[in-house]
Amino acid sequence: MKLQKYLRKAPVYLFLSLFFVISFFPVLFTFMSSFKSNMEILTTANTIFPQKFVFENYEKAWRMADFSTYTKNSVFLSFFCVVGAILSSTCCGYAFSRGKFRGKQAIYYLMISSMFVSLGTLTLYPLLMIMKVIHLNKSLWGVIIIRVFGMNVTNLFIARGYISTIPTEIDEAAKIDGCSFFRIYYNIIFPLCKPLIATVAILAFRSSWNDYMLPMVFTMTDPKRMPLVVGIMRLKSSGAMASSWNLMLAGTAISLIPMMLIYLIFNRYFVAGMTNGAVKG
Repeated sequence: MKLQKYLRKAPVYLFLSLFFVISFFPVLFTFMSSFKSNMEILTTANTIFPQKFVFENYEKAWRMADFSTYTKNSVFLSFFCVVGAILSSTCCGYAFSRGKFRGKQAIYYLMISSMFVSLGTLTLYPLLMIMKVIHLNKSLWGVIIIRVFGMNVTNLFIARGYISTIPTEIDEAAKIDGCSFFRIYYNIIFPLCKPLIATVAILAFRSSWNDYMLPMVFTMTDPKRMPLVVGIMRLKSSGAMASSWNLMLAGTAISLIPMMLIYLIFNRYFVAGMTNGAVKG
């Protein structure tokens, strides 16, 4: 019986294994190539494992290509984007889930409908002009303000759905004890939203850490303010460094490590937040 059970599931496991190999191969190839010399990359690009591991690639990328500065900028940008996304998403989700005000449903569905509208880079110039008025068009603070106050609709949808699963009896008991609407959010709802916070944090971190177009436009006049992804792409056209594929791959590997670690650490909360938020909306 057990053998028949395993045989029935064999196609599923085979498909998942194949999907994993295809998905993970670019990551493996990037990490292995980051340990190759530049000559080896150019002459034997079709091999996965390096003939000799060159650990100096990371040291050169960190010092010579100034990836240390780019990484600090990425951490700065991601930190404030994540904190802002958590506060804005949970506050708005709480307001739309528990709040009572005129036009709540209409406003919510109007915001959610924007999920199906993709403006791409059409809004880039207006956003740049708005930030220019307040003199933040050459700073990462401009990117942070746009990301935080632009409100990611996906995060709002997940937040409202998750908060709606929390029993309203908790709110009613808190009101009897004299808690205000905001005090209920701060002392009760927010501490109960750990899976939701982890989900929003991962989504916001991935978006801000991997963002290229907006930070590139806001920092093109000041390379010292560029985040890591923008700095890696800039290396392709930076004179003598333009042919240093070993340094670019080392920088790419550096940019992949934080995202993978964050997901592995918060994976359990991420899945819980996604599933709970999808139950009720």
